Amino acid sequence: MAIIENRADKTRRVLIPVLVGILFLSIWEVSVILLDIKPYMLPAPTVIIKTLVEDWQLLLRGWLVTMTVTFVAFAIAVTLGVILGLLFVQSRWIEMSLYPYAIMMQVTPVVAIAPLIIIWVDETLTALVICAVIIAIFPIISNTTLGLHSVNPNLLQLFRMHRASNWQILMRLRIPSALPYFFGALRISSGLALIGAVVAEFIAGTGGTKAGLAYTILNAGFTLQIPRMFAALVLIAVTGILLFMLMLWLTRLALGNWHESMIEHEQ
Repeated sequence: MAIIENRADKTRRVLIPVLVGILFLSIWEVSVILLDIKPYMLPAPTVIIKTLVEDWQLLLRGWLVTMTVTFVAFAIAVTLGVILGLLFVQSRWIEMSLYPYAIMMQVTPVVAIAPLIIIWVDETLTALVICAVIIAIFPIISNTTLGLHSVNPNLLQLFRMHRASNWQILMRLRIPSALPYFFGALRISSGLALIGAVVAEFIAGTGGTKAGLAYTILNAGFTLQIPRMFAALVLIAVTGILLFMLMLWLTRLALGNWHESMIEHEQ
């Protein structure tokens, strides 16, 4: 009985958002038709889908560039963030020395420093990656550090009572305890890497073979090809959702049924 109720709950979680989305798109479509809104003002969902089909080659090229920047920036942010988190938990002095600068990067608007980065770095894609890393790295640092510190004090005392080394405490206690925080950071940081890539592309305004979806949006706006602009926005939104779902799948794959956070979530 509990299994049937659990499956029904999962079905509702998927079905209800889908129905809400269909209702929203239906209202959008009908409103555009009834109010006779021109496509260059607000295209109907059917027009956007038609544009996605007709301009798929152009949109695909831009999507691949944006995805390249996003995934490279995300990988760098995860690597550097985890390394810094491990350093912070091992040395209080390192944490006190460097953590304020991580906060400074987080609160500094990337639009303010991106033009400088683009000027200083000759390779455009490298500059875009740096901008995206700056936006995406802080959740990794913050959550990893918090997770590594958030260990059960009694378990920590037990490890020390048995004369466990710092390495053993790190590998067998701190890292397993930090995994839910780390995977939570992945879900946040993956979306921020995508946002950082798009924002950096807007500022750089690169064209040609290095043009991403942001340049497609800019160019469509200048030429009043609003359906193409919306099509690019839809691609960005769908990509963000897929990235979140991928991180959620990785969380379930890594934690499975052994960690209490996932067991409670499944229940």
